[in-house]
Amino acid sequence: MRTFPGPALCRSMEFRSAKRAVLQLLRTVAPADLPALLEWMRTTRDFDEFTQDNNDIMLKNIAEDLRNCLPLETMLSSEHLALQKIQRQPEPTVHVDAFLYDEDFIDSLCEEGKMSRNYCTVCGSHQTAPLGFISHSFSLMELKFIYHHVLPDLSGKVLVDVGSRLGAVLYGGYLYSSALQLYGVELNGDFCQLQEMIVKKYQFTDRIKVLHADVCTQGSLLQNADVIIMNNVFEYFLDEAEQARAWEYISRHVRKQGSLLVTVPSLEDSLSGLQINIQLSPWVEEQPRVSVVRILDADMALLIRPR
Repeated sequence: MRTFPGPALCRSMEFRSAKRAVLQLLRTVAPADLPALLEWMRTTRDFDEFTQDNNDIMLKNIAEDLRNCLPLETMLSSEHLALQKIQRQPEPTVHVDAFLYDEDFIDSLCEEGKMSRNYCTVCGSHQTAPLGFISHSFSLMELKFIYHHVLPDLSGKVLVDVGSRLGAVLYGGYLYSSALQLYGVELNGDFCQLQEMIVKKYQFTDRIKVLHADVCTQGSLLQNADVIIMNNVFEYFLDEAEQARAWEYISRHVRKQGSLLVTVPSLEDSLSGLQINIQLSPWVEEQPRVSVVRILDADMALLIRPR
């Protein structure tokens, strides 16, 4: 049990006094070390515990629950095609789920010898190279950015996460937005069970619904969605013919005026190399800075990506 000192042992410092104390402390630092200290203060994550809110803490608790249910690589034996595609990457690549493992967590795993950032290019030698990392989930910071800075107010809106996997987008949407309803469409039954476990444990059932289904059977849901999110959704889990079929289905049904489509990678990257006849120019229009596609009317959408 964690205990805290009483008032006689601990006195809170109000803002002005705290500010003066910090400035006074900085004046005692050796001039040669001050730039390094200020850079550390600007970039460190050691202050996270002072800036996190209850929603951040709840998401971290969810991530811990899921880590306890999954192998370190967060890949299941039922994901045959994804495992094969990762093994066929040009350089050795491992899956590290960004929602479950942030950079600090990975560092601690490397220190414990449970994970490595490098591989040996000549077995037994000191010639090493960085491993490739891939994630099928958004990190907590990415989720906050999407809901706080990319998407507008979602009050009364319906959000659909295609390929919801662990459900991170759904949990983030529940905690960081006022979306009326959040739907996860997931083809893998094992992941659906994990999502259902979290949804029930954290009492998200009033706004989150997980569908064990192929997105190509969800035309009505896509047609009525206000926001559709797809993160690394098809490339590793479907062969090229199935990817083409899924994109053609989505392009026919995502037509609601004013709806938004968030995609990672971009639509151009996702469609390149597929035998597919989807013309983006009559459907989407590109603008800078954020990764969103807005459906302007029945025949036009607006694609917004980072630059």
